[in-house]
Amino acid sequence: MTKKKAAALYFRKVPTAWGDVHVVASATGVVAVSLPGAAPKPFFARVRRKWPGVLFLAGKTPALDAAAAFIRGYLAGTERRPSSVPFHIRVTPFQFRVLEVISAIPRGKTLTYGAVAAKLGKPNASRAVGGACAANPIPLLLPCHRVVGAGGPGGFAGGPALKRRLLALEQEPARRLSP
Repeated sequence: MTKKKAAALYFRKVPTAWGDVHVVASATGVVAVSLPGAAPKPFFARVRRKWPGVLFLAGKTPALDAAAAFIRGYLAGTERRPSSVPFHIRVTPFQFRVLEVISAIPRGKTLTYGAVAAKLGKPNASRAVGGACAANPIPLLLPCHRVVGAGGPGGFAGGPALKRRLLALEQEPARRLSP
């Protein structure tokens, strides 16, 4: 009888001026990203719940490299889209559809939870859209902070101050844009 080799996820801490960001990736793509300055212990506990039984290894993968480069550039105001960052996320089909809509919101623009729901053909699902945003495993890469409430910023895992700060960053003209 052969022993099955445990699957592995690789992680990296990405220091930024906004605080450390933690990135976790499989061999094929990014599975989770923390928000700047978030405590690593709860972040890794959430990843472990989504990916039970995997080993966490410090390592180097193309997905980690691409995500780290994008995050550093994004928070410095020089990157717009994570086009070269592969994803490997575990979400429900509805959450995936919400994240697809969110990924198409241009930098510096916002949509309300209701507008995202309407784009999905489910105009009464704004609360479900909020839940899908809260479940986004790769914020910054899939910019759920661009989804706002009808009367204000709405919720955000990093809190309203971080959401406002990210939205303000996106209003600044980019210093040097990547292609």
